[in-house]
Amino acid sequence: MVTIAVDAMGGDKAPTPEIEGAIHAAKELGHRILLVGDRNIVEPALAAHPGARSLPIEVIHADERITMEDHAAKAARTKKGSSMHLAARLVSSGKADGFISAGNTGACMAIAKMVLGKVPGVDRPALTGIFPTHKGTPVVVVDVGANVDCEPEMLQQFGLMGEAYSRHVLKVKRPRVGLLSIGEEEHKGNALTRDATPLLKSLPVHFIGNVEGRDLFSGHADVIVCDGFVGNVALKVSEGLVEMIRSMLRESLEATVTRKIGYALSRSAYKDFKKRVDYSEYGGAPLLGVKGVCIICHGRSDANAIKNAVRVAGDFAASKMNQRIQEGLREFAIAG
Repeated sequence: MVTIAVDAMGGDKAPTPEIEGAIHAAKELGHRILLVGDRNIVEPALAAHPGARSLPIEVIHADERITMEDHAAKAARTKKGSSMHLAARLVSSGKADGFISAGNTGACMAIAKMVLGKVPGVDRPALTGIFPTHKGTPVVVVDVGANVDCEPEMLQQFGLMGEAYSRHVLKVKRPRVGLLSIGEEEHKGNALTRDATPLLKSLPVHFIGNVEGRDLFSGHADVIVCDGFVGNVALKVSEGLVEMIRSMLRESLEATVTRKIGYALSRSAYKDFKKRVDYSEYGGAPLLGVKGVCIICHGRSDANAIKNAVRVAGDFAASKMNQRIQEGLREFAIAG
């Protein structure tokens, strides 16, 4: 049985989504869940759900919590009794196969690097975003915020890690890897993208060259590499755009009696649209390059997002992703 530690105190509305998501995950996925948080808060909330006690869910007490207002690096160093810290330690000690948190992203990344350590050969772990495409296949975007300043060699490592994730977790047979730039031609872009291109070309992956912003959703690439500054801006713009389109579409369909009838008839199509662009369906963002499984979720994650983050963590652990990344880096270093 896969065991996943859930930081029950991290999200904006914690611990309700974390507890409900853990219950759904235990029921639907069959995973064992360790809910890490203040026992005095988590246990009564869990007990309020009929049948929860019969599920493979255990509460692990944590004295502290890291808030969204906390300074990330300081909290990672000083709040060692926090639910986030303890969840990471459960992974490092082998008591859990992975951990997820919807808490302070910066603190979670710092704790994962501090407690779990880096995979040998990785300079900087990278945060991975999963973007939907109109072809129905997800695209892996590395990095979406862990490293705002990157060296070309880091983008090379992101390409190798992202390709391994796409191939072994998302089951893409031969992932196409692209470098995010302002034009398809190699001479376009900035110094970072121009210097990274030959390094990505040297990898034993299917590198297709530069891709543009529209390719985040076109399905032209399976993996897109960029620095964390650009990737995070792309992520936040995409989230804002999806929310605007959903809101405008709903308002339009409900604007008149005629449209209301059309809305009623097209409700299933609207639900399908919402599901395809809903971040909660993808669970969370894996932190690639740490020696353990760490999935970072939105602060506003609902129960569905938490459940899917547990699923992603289980898939990540089952695929032995870190071992594959380490082997890929070692083989490439020997070949080079």
